[in-house]
Amino acid sequence: MKDVNCAYCMQGELVAKFGYPCCELPSSFVYVFKEQSHKGRCIVAHKKHVSELIDLTDEERDQYFADIAKVSNALHKAFHPDKVNYGAYGDTGCHLHFHLVPKYKDEVEWGSTFEMNSGKVMLSDEEYEALAEAIRANL
Repeated sequence: MKDVNCAYCMQGELVAKFGYPCCELPSSFVYVFKEQSHKGRCIVAHKKHVSELIDLTDEERDQYFADIAKVSNALHKAFHPDKVNYGAYGDTGCHLHFHLVPKYKDEVEWGSTFEMNSGKVMLSDEEYEALAEAIRANL
């Protein structure tokens, strides 16, 4: 069931405030995160409106983690990070999603938790599309 107040369920304008559509995978939708302090940062949002991993069947969870691994692999191929960090939050937006955050040793935040939404690096739609295409090309 979809939640009409949920950006991931409704997509479109709600998710466009913070995410640029990249692709659809078997159990998830992938968005390039608009704040790009970490080149290639994206979100992998489950297709079902659930809050917790425990709300998925074993099969659904396995497929979701397969999607996350596939996107992580694409990030490594496209952007060559030193590490990809994974963040699953949702205290206020209770829709299961993971932030995949490429980290680079020359960044200020190397060795620490990434800042959620600093607003420091915003791009044009053309630049978001180029990032999305780089991810899609490596899936």
